[in-house]
Amino acid sequence: MPGTVAKPGSRLERRRAQTRGALIEAAQRLLAAGRSTVSVLEITQHADVGMGSFYNHFESKEELFAAAVDAAMERHGDLLDALTTGVEDPAEMFARSFRLTGRMQRRYPELTRVLLSRGAAMIVSDRGLAPRALRDITAGKAAGRFTVRDPQLALVAAGGALLGLSQLLESDPGRDGGRDADILAEDLLRMLGVPADEARESCARPLPDLAGLGEDIPPAIA
Repeated sequence: MPGTVAKPGSRLERRRAQTRGALIEAAQRLLAAGRSTVSVLEITQHADVGMGSFYNHFESKEELFAAAVDAAMERHGDLLDALTTGVEDPAEMFARSFRLTGRMQRRYPELTRVLLSRGAAMIVSDRGLAPRALRDITAGKAAGRFTVRDPQLALVAAGGALLGLSQLLESDPGRDGGRDADILAEDLLRMLGVPADEARESCARPLPDLAGLGEDIPPAIA
């Protein structure tokens, strides 16, 4: 309401949230650059906050880096949720999510590097892509769309393929990430039990445009 004076506590909370956000963004930039052995002082310099502010939010830089990866994983998951809204078929949901993730490596390389810094632990995380993929695989099995015996083992196979693809695209800038993601998604659908012709058709369908989401990505990972 006009004329309302913000309570001191709310201003303090906003300031604390801004400082924490600045530290997390700085950690994401450093992780994307492969620099996880920096000092706390260097982190605060990158975040443009005082040295003492760091310990108001994190007990160690390891805790900060873990929070930075978790934030990036959740951001990735939120992007996929936004781009798969309205898809009801779990097989189509799985394929679209995988194909979009392959394309994100080219559009948002820093985000992908932060995720890669987590390595294989990302596959069994309760944040980001893993729980969403497990949800879709489990739903696909329940609906008779997938024939896998163990959804979690299927997730391991898909997650390993995604990590390998992301690393391949990072190492070889000349590869077509969209094409590679589509081919691998088609192979994974077949592995999950989808007939070959249906898998091919699913992975040839148009995808939502990633370009319109650029303004929603935090500066540190855009």
